[in-house]
Amino acid sequence: MPSHILPVTNPNLHSKQNSYLRIDPTTMLLKQDDPITSTRLVSSPFEDETIISVRPLLSRTPSFADESIGQRQSLAREVDHAAPETFLLTRLSLKLLRYMGVGYRWIMRFLALGCYSLMLFPGFIQVGYYYFFSGRVLRSIVYGDQPRNRLDLYLPKNTDGPKPVVAFVTGGAWIIGYKAWGSLLGQQLSERDIMVACIDYRNYPQGTMSNMVEDASEGISFVCNKIAEYGGDPNRVYLMGQSAGGHIAACALVEQAIKEAGEGGSTNWSVLQIKTYFGLSGGYNLFNLVDYFHSRGLYRSIFLSIMEGEESLRRFSPEVIVQDPNLKKAVSLLPPIVLFHGTADYSIPADSSKSFAETLQSVGVRAESILYEGKTHTDLFLQDPMRGGNDRMFEDLVSIIHSDDREAQAKDEVAPPRRRLVPEFMLQLAHRVSPF
Repeated sequence: MPSHILPVTNPNLHSKQNSYLRIDPTTMLLKQDDPITSTRLVSSPFEDETIISVRPLLSRTPSFADESIGQRQSLAREVDHAAPETFLLTRLSLKLLRYMGVGYRWIMRFLALGCYSLMLFPGFIQVGYYYFFSGRVLRSIVYGDQPRNRLDLYLPKNTDGPKPVVAFVTGGAWIIGYKAWGSLLGQQLSERDIMVACIDYRNYPQGTMSNMVEDASEGISFVCNKIAEYGGDPNRVYLMGQSAGGHIAACALVEQAIKEAGEGGSTNWSVLQIKTYFGLSGGYNLFNLVDYFHSRGLYRSIFLSIMEGEESLRRFSPEVIVQDPNLKKAVSLLPPIVLFHGTADYSIPADSSKSFAETLQSVGVRAESILYEGKTHTDLFLQDPMRGGNDRMFEDLVSIIHSDDREAQAKDEVAPPRRRLVPEFMLQLAHRVSPF
């Protein structure tokens, strides 16, 4: 990471040149033991270490006015963070329209998307407020060196011991994926004492499929190797992906298994560290989806560009890869796999999960598909969680994560129903107009 260069004008020099002070944030220390004097250690190109002591002119105790100013400054920082986030979300939406084209079909879908978003707006406001202002959300933790190598961490309120962790890869048609899409899931799982790490990654055209898999793998590695520092249990790490994120996470998992079996490069995390993989409304055989996506508006030329050409479809089709007889050793390393899908999903048909589960079972992997009658692509991920009360998919997920923790199971049995975020009539309208 490059050092920050700050120009410092030297008043003792009569020349027009400026001297420069090189400050490395990783080596900057602030000594706070002395309430009067703060000592700052910085690195400099002119000397090995420079000690700068700063003594305030007047010493005074904090006042109510100080606290009020501090609160306003904190609010200002949050607003400053929210502004670029909002700009990014708008840019992602416009980018999606750009790559989908602006024909009649997409104009109508864009209008449907606007109506859909309007119906869920009360829920979005509440989730957004939690995301930006909750002290239990650690946003934009850096996990790698590439653009958008960031993740959000949702911390349980109870800190009485290491918590199970879900590494979650969000969806977004490989074009508008963003870590904040997992904020509702992160909030609700953290209320059940489950930590959630929502992994961001490069989207198309900033990156293609291999870049997305690389980023997801790097984020999973961070969770496996660093989560203990945040109170997570490295022995209870679960991997989950939704929609395109489910496909990306599955590709990362299979690719990692191939590496560990000696068929690929070096590894910095192990599939043996993943207790279970959860796929939510994902697609796992691209050969069966190219034409279907084209009929839905994700045109073949764009999709093949994302997937790096027709010759790469096999590489990024986990269902096809696991059937390769030369990869039996790698397949044997895969963790249990559970695939959730709604039967009324028109974005990615439920047969995608059903077929993948059956294929995995045929090659000896513990796998199952759980189908939810009448549920669409967004019902399981948005409308049902915003409805509050008991959510079957959510309860299925939590029960698997807590299957070996009797104390957590006892807490789940008496957990209060989740709060409703959106009135029922608006959820019903959202279900009807959803373009997904």
